[in-house]
Amino acid sequence: MPAPQGPATARRTEWRERCASAVSRSTGALSSAAVTRMEAEHAWFADLDAENRSWVGLILQAGVRGFADWLRRGEATAGAPDQGGHGPALAASVFGAAPRTLAGIITLAQTVDLVRLTIEVVESNVDAMVDPADAPDLQVAVSRYAREVAFATAEVYARAAEARGAWDARLEALVVDAVLRAEADETVLSRASAVGWEARGEVAVVLGDVAAGVGDPAAETGLFEEVRRCARTAGLDALCAVQGERLVVLLGGVRDARAAAAAVTPTFGPGPVVVGPVVADLTRAHLSARAALSGYRAATGWPGAPRPVTSVELLPERVLAGDGHARRHLVEDVYRPLAAERDILVTTLAAWFAHAGSTEATARGLFVHPNTVRYRLRQVAEVAGLDPHDPRDALTLQLALVLGRQAD
Repeated sequence: MPAPQGPATARRTEWRERCASAVSRSTGALSSAAVTRMEAEHAWFADLDAENRSWVGLILQAGVRGFADWLRRGEATAGAPDQGGHGPALAASVFGAAPRTLAGIITLAQTVDLVRLTIEVVESNVDAMVDPADAPDLQVAVSRYAREVAFATAEVYARAAEARGAWDARLEALVVDAVLRAEADETVLSRASAVGWEARGEVAVVLGDVAAGVGDPAAETGLFEEVRRCARTAGLDALCAVQGERLVVLLGGVRDARAAAAAVTPTFGPGPVVVGPVVADLTRAHLSARAALSGYRAATGWPGAPRPVTSVELLPERVLAGDGHARRHLVEDVYRPLAAERDILVTTLAAWFAHAGSTEATARGLFVHPNTVRYRLRQVAEVAGLDPHDPRDALTLQLALVLGRQAD
């Protein structure tokens, strides 16, 4: 049984009911006045189509009716979500009539204009709605209600932003997963475009360990924003996903694989960061991803690898780890060009390795002048793009010779 009200409480209850009834009777006129001012003062409202203008009109009416209900429930209880405060109840009463898509058409700033103008219309008509004795307190109540609606507006747009962010993150992860599984098609391109991929040119895939502490959606969102910021600074597009303890980044607009990967390397955790070769577009990005993943798995075999390191630089480690694509790369792109150019290049290179890199000993073994050996080794570097005098390149060339002979 409710407790009996004192005289002051009873008078306040009567005042609330009296003012709420006056506001309810004026809902139509106040809403019409607000729409008229919207059309006159805000160009964006006039640019809306008829359907969305009607939804805005419904929000205006709901706002005025909500004020009347708020008064009846007792404006002193503002702040309690179930009693007229700025919780879900108020947000639902004001914005619940409009479809969710309206939050993507009308910006937060425009909604603030809408709320501010509606409050101004109500304030300017207070004297006409109620007795002069009730007007001062009603003006104060309007100001308090405006604050509550402002909180409700912020909640509506915050929830919409969170929902869009979660959906975008899922869509982005699907795109990255499709690329890694070599399933990029027109649907994947459409999804990539929906999350901001501009398809500005060649693509490369970067792989590395995820930074410590990235274990929840909020941390992942912050990480992805940092990756995209670094990519934008370098003039690149970026799509990201965390797969287990691995961070995968697709970069678009790439000209130089190492330079592009270097732009986002600070966002990775400790350990190797491997970038695959540059490919024509997103539909062929699985080729870059495959090479990068193979290099990432084999990178532990080269502790002194640069960061980032290209998958081509890791060819020896990839071959020794059993990567068939790396084996074919050494045969088709290193051994066969040397054999096709001049078979003597293969013979000279093999003899040079057999004589521990001694030019004079190689010359004696081949019965040629040392300068001839030097000339042929320069030709090897030109044809294969690998310098026999560099230890890493020499390892790659030796493996190419072995694999090429096996293939032949």
